[in-house]
Amino acid sequence: MNINPNHLIAPSVLSADFGNLLKDIQMINSSEADWFHVDIMDGVFVPNISFGFPVLEVLKAYAQKPLDVHLMIESPERYIERFAEGGAAVITVHYEACVHLHRVVELIRSTGCKAGVAINPHTPTALLKDILPDLDLALVMSVNPGFGGQKFIPNALNKVRELRAMAERLNPELVIEVDGGIGMANLPDLVMAGADVLVAGNSIFGADSPEQMIADLKFYNHRKA
Repeated sequence: MNINPNHLIAPSVLSADFGNLLKDIQMINSSEADWFHVDIMDGVFVPNISFGFPVLEVLKAYAQKPLDVHLMIESPERYIERFAEGGAAVITVHYEACVHLHRVVELIRSTGCKAGVAINPHTPTALLKDILPDLDLALVMSVNPGFGGQKFIPNALNKVRELRAMAERLNPELVIEVDGGIGMANLPDLVMAGADVLVAGNSIFGADSPEQMIADLKFYNHRKA
């Protein structure tokens, strides 16, 4: 089986306990997690509002792992430089939110951040073909964006396979990330399909031991070997 032993786990801060945010940040720091996944929602592109620069500043001050910032907002180009200054290592925008996508990707790269583009569940992977060579990361949404705790959409597996095949031709270094409804039941199949980074929220923060769940997600294939 073609299992990627180096897949990354990115706990979603959206599912953290905001009454004890520093505690959860420290838990992620000490865990086997690789990135912090930071969802920014504006209430326009998605029907929810999450958090903005004040929370990002807290993460920048205390997080010891890269900040993977996912902008679920309209006209993200207005804020790219500010998110870069706020500590983002990766900035991902939505294909559906950008009229001039190539320009936005170039703007992200000009700040020194890695550039990613996300696609919603209804968006075909083929629409990324022309921009794929310019990307560091492509994010497959496996739920409809806007809220945590949603059920995984199985067709995301096919989309990961399609993206991996496309990347082999156009951008072999592309990192493929998946976000939404991820847990132990579907993570192995996603990794085998070609996913490199798995975002998990409720499955981590809803577990009896979030730190152990992160380790389980990270090392499941080592225990199976």
